Amino acid sequence: MLILRCPAQLRLLEETLRKSLPSTLPVLGTVMTVARGNPASHEVLVDSWPHFSIVLTRLRPEEHRDPRDYYTNQLAVFYRDKGALQALLAGTEAVTRARAFQILGMQDGLDEAVQEVASARGLKVE
Repeated sequence: MLILRCPAQLRLLEETLRKSLPSTLPVLGTVMTVARGNPASHEVLVDSWPHFSIVLTRLRPEEHRDPRDYYTNQLAVFYRDKGALQALLAGTEAVTRARAFQILGMQDGLDEAVQEVASARGLKVE
């Protein structure tokens, strides 16, 4: 996963996400916040740039205080295909299972993808 820090990249991503409202709303808000100074210490990750399949926003890892606090570790996701989401959850360091987390997203199939990856790993999802 690539972390976007460049203001030009963040503006381009913001424009792209606006075209897919309302399903991009959870990540668009964080992208806008990061692009405008990032007072909340979040980061924006994509699988590739500029042709991305998934966007993930999260609190910077160094800002985590309690690994059991899933409110602090909220992830917002927008994906263009379910396989990209499953790959993100199953095999990247962007989503660590060392901390409790919750995923916010507005797309059909999000819950099923999370359940499939969790059951394959023998994990419980609430």
